[in-house]
Amino acid sequence: MRQIFFDTETTGLDADKGDRIIEIGCVEMVDRRLTGNTLHLYLNPERSSHPDAFKVHGLSDEFLADKPRFADVVDQLVAFVEGAELIIHNAAFDLTFVNAELRRLGRGLVTDVVAKVCDSLLMAREMFPGKANSLDALCRRLEVDNSNRALHGALLDARLLAEVYIRMTRGQGSLVIDSHDSSRAQQQLAPIDLRQFDLPVLAARADEVAAHEAVLNDLDKASGGKTVWRSVDA
Repeated sequence: MRQIFFDTETTGLDADKGDRIIEIGCVEMVDRRLTGNTLHLYLNPERSSHPDAFKVHGLSDEFLADKPRFADVVDQLVAFVEGAELIIHNAAFDLTFVNAELRRLGRGLVTDVVAKVCDSLLMAREMFPGKANSLDALCRRLEVDNSNRALHGALLDARLLAEVYIRMTRGQGSLVIDSHDSSRAQQQLAPIDLRQFDLPVLAARADEVAAHEAVLNDLDKASGGKTVWRSVDA
């Protein structure tokens, strides 16, 4: 499965009133592993950022003045995300802006070229109802290091979202680029007759049993009661 973690920075909050995209960050994951393939674009929005937006992203008009316009990079962006699942935190916001840019060029919608869109904010609200579920809040809750996030940045936020997503979906502890030589995993080892060993059986202590039960309770709560361990034991 090919997934793209996607984020934008914008001149303001209202695409319908002319606010534009100034930065796009995309991080690719295939079969739950980061590939190292990213797309990072700064854009000239042809307008100034709202002061409140500038406080969030810190990208000045002078810095963006010589950057390409959305029309110059649209084909590159479409080619990168085509056929993938987009994972976006608060997807409605980013999709509104990207679709507004596409409409200016007479192009279709984002959903015309991607396989589907997953909103990680809605996922988080289901998993952690009644709690803060901003990207920063999730990083703190799931122990993802966001110490470099002094300002919002599209590529940095997409990378953080990838870490948050993999922890929310309980697939593995972290995302890494798999650089190991696959042939090493296929090396044949001489068989060992384990019957020659007298292996001790260590029973769990009471505190270990209690800690295990607490982990199962947390998993059961996070998955909405979908865990199967207790039913298997029964």
